[in-house]
Amino acid sequence: MPTMNMLQAINNALDIAMAEDDKVLCFGEDVGVFGGVFRATSHLQEKYGRARCFNTPLVEQGIIGFANGLAAQGSVPVAEIQFADYIFPAFDQIVNETAKFRFRSGDLFNVGGLTIRAPYGGGIAGGLYHSQSPEAYFAHTPGLKIVVPRNPYQAKGLLLSAIRDPDPVLFFEPKRLYRASTGEVPEEDYQLPIGEAEVIREGTDITVLGWGAQMEVIERAVELAEKEGISCEVVDLRSILPWDEDTVAESVLKTGRLVITHEAPLTGGFAGEIAATIQERCFLYLESPIARVTGLDTPFPLTLEKEYLPDHLKIFEAIKASVAF
Repeated sequence: MPTMNMLQAINNALDIAMAEDDKVLCFGEDVGVFGGVFRATSHLQEKYGRARCFNTPLVEQGIIGFANGLAAQGSVPVAEIQFADYIFPAFDQIVNETAKFRFRSGDLFNVGGLTIRAPYGGGIAGGLYHSQSPEAYFAHTPGLKIVVPRNPYQAKGLLLSAIRDPDPVLFFEPKRLYRASTGEVPEEDYQLPIGEAEVIREGTDITVLGWGAQMEVIERAVELAEKEGISCEVVDLRSILPWDEDTVAESVLKTGRLVITHEAPLTGGFAGEIAATIQERCFLYLESPIARVTGLDTPFPLTLEKEYLPDHLKIFEAIKASVAF
């Protein structure tokens, strides 16, 4: 089984999808000969031609509007937004068009074949316009699916699932893992389920939950906790919308405690939705308040990025405080 980084796994998934189905199209800013700003689409134009992998103007609203039109007439577009921070000009198209196509027509037409890829999150000293985590904005939108992989194996399997899913999918790719995360990835076609969390470590004292790049940070925090004799159960949510309430609740019913971490700011972050739901379902079993370890309620800084991000030490302190409550 070959070893790939996350970029190579994403490129491999796109290659497989395009080879299988002539209706799959890749487009976005600089994705053609240049291969995208991170090179995720390298060699796809060379292999499949300019009609199927091509550059667009620098207009995100236009990219998604164009993608909606293509998907509505039967194509399978994979649209790239160069950075997730740039997705906001396309917010109207995604929230009011992409998400509502099927509903407003009574299923006479839809844009279910649409996948929107976007590098997101911090960790590359990108400053306030290249580091944001906007998943919570879109989680408030019925009609979308939102997926965040944590490693190359997941990136390939979840992206292939997203492209073939009957609903439009926002696929957020943690950019700090693009080359930092490597692992064995099957060369063949495979899919991973959207909407199912994964328990990646069994434990009895506390559940620690995250997604994307935070999973590597959680692992370091849990190693510190284990040295203190704290048994941690680690859950990777993987899908933000729909999110796997049952797996998380089952874990918390066992451990009685929950720490949730994400890079996005605290206020309005998706951890709040999870905390509210788990409190309703597990209230009588909770041994301590549900804790959130997140980014700060400030614009994403440049020089103070390390202070802003929820690192392993902050998560470790939250674990200890929850267990000692």
